[in-house]
Amino acid sequence: MFRRRTEAPADASAPAPEETQGKTAGKGRPTPKRREAQGRRRSPVTAPTNRKEAYRQARERQTAERARAREGMLRGDDRYLPVRDRGQARKFARDWVDSRRTVSQYFLPVSLLLLVVLWTIPMLGGQTGMLLYSYAITILWPAMIVVVALSGFWVARRVKKEAGEKFPGESLKGVGFYAAMRAMQIRRLRFPPPTLLPGGRPVPPKK
Repeated sequence: MFRRRTEAPADASAPAPEETQGKTAGKGRPTPKRREAQGRRRSPVTAPTNRKEAYRQARERQTAERARAREGMLRGDDRYLPVRDRGQARKFARDWVDSRRTVSQYFLPVSLLLLVVLWTIPMLGGQTGMLLYSYAITILWPAMIVVVALSGFWVARRVKKEAGEKFPGESLKGVGFYAAMRAMQIRRLRFPPPTLLPGGRPVPPKK
């Protein structure tokens, strides 16, 4: 009465065991399902739920970018520096100036001191005060300007010459003037900040 069901014939289109093993062995792992592959590509992104949250996230990104740019500028990274400070020749000019003491760097402090002196001399009154005031205006001030100008001219020529020898393929337009202007700045106010001390020693890292 009860006959055993005959087994279904093997599907001719199904791959043989040897072929399946060969494909698996070729990649070394089974092919992942589509849902698993999409899940791996997804990254956890927190989408803003409202406009206020979107503004907050945008401000945080801008703050992080500004902080990263500032750190890059302080390191002297060309990617974050203004156009006028970029290039190997400009970096060489900054290091050349920062590693030396020049007359030009005392121009601003001496000028402020001289202005204070000129302001206080008239308070002395009398002929002595007038003589000192006349001496400062007609001799001291012009002499200081001439000395600073000559120092800046010397710095510009030296830096441009040495930069041309060191970087023959790079444009040196404005490098001498760039070095002369940096030499006139107070060391603490120079930007990008100096990486070398007078004498060529590197600036120690801040603790």
